[in-house]
Amino acid sequence: MRIAAAQFESVPGDIEANVRSMAALIREAGDRGVRFVAFCELSANGYALDPIAAGPDAWLTEDDPRLAPVREACRATSTAALIGCAAVTGEDRPAIGALVVGPDGGLLARYDKTRLYGRELEVFVPGAADGRFTLDGVRFAVAVCYDNRFPELAERAKADGCAVYVASSALDAENDSFEKVLPVRARDNALHVLLANQVGGGDAGECLGDSGVWGPDGSLLASAGRTVPGLVVWDLPTA
Repeated sequence: MRIAAAQFESVPGDIEANVRSMAALIREAGDRGVRFVAFCELSANGYALDPIAAGPDAWLTEDDPRLAPVREACRATSTAALIGCAAVTGEDRPAIGALVVGPDGGLLARYDKTRLYGRELEVFVPGAADGRFTLDGVRFAVAVCYDNRFPELAERAKADGCAVYVASSALDAENDSFEKVLPVRARDNALHVLLANQVGGGDAGECLGDSGVWGPDGSLLASAGRTVPGLVVWDLPTA
C-alpha cells in the first residue's frame, strides 16, 4: 500500500484556495498510485487563528460544499485524504478537526485534536476520542501536532492494531519533534509514522515542511524536503 504526506503553503483564511491546492495534490498523489495522502493541521484554513475565532463562516462541516473539489479528487483517483480544518462542533467553538475523506468521496473518519496548546485553548474545544480508520486492511491512527507529545496516544494505537500513525502538524523550523518525538513514537511502538507538516508563516511560526515517514525502528525513511508544493511517498511493506 502506497501512502503519502502532502505539503503546500496554505493561504490564511482562504478556504477555497487551500481546497484547490489540496485537490491538485490529491490528483498528483493518485497519479503516483497513492491510496492515502495526509495534509497538515488546519490545512483548509491555514494556521491563522484570528479568522477562525471571528466566527462560524470559517468553520467546516463534514459535508461542507466548500470541500467538494477534495471529494471529487478522491473519487477520481480512488485515493483517501486527511484534511485539517476548523470543524463545526455542537458548541460555540470549533474543533481542530482531521477529516478523512474516503476513496468514494464520503467521510471515512473524523478526529478532533484532544490536546490543545497555547491560544488554541481559547479558540477551540478539545476532542475526546482517539482517531482510527481502516483502508485496504491497514489500520491507521490519527493525531494532530501537540497530541504527539503524549506517548499514550501512540501506545494505544499499537495496542489497537494500528500499523500507521498519522501526525498532521504545524511544526516550526525550531521544533524538536523531528528528532525527539516522531522517531521515538515510531521506534517505541513499532509503527510507521507519517508526518504532514505546514509550509510557510502564520501563528505557528515559520514552518518549512520536511513532511516525512519514519519506520518502525525510528529511522527516517523519506522526506518531502522544503519544496513547495511537495509530496513524500512511501510503500508500506507487504504483511
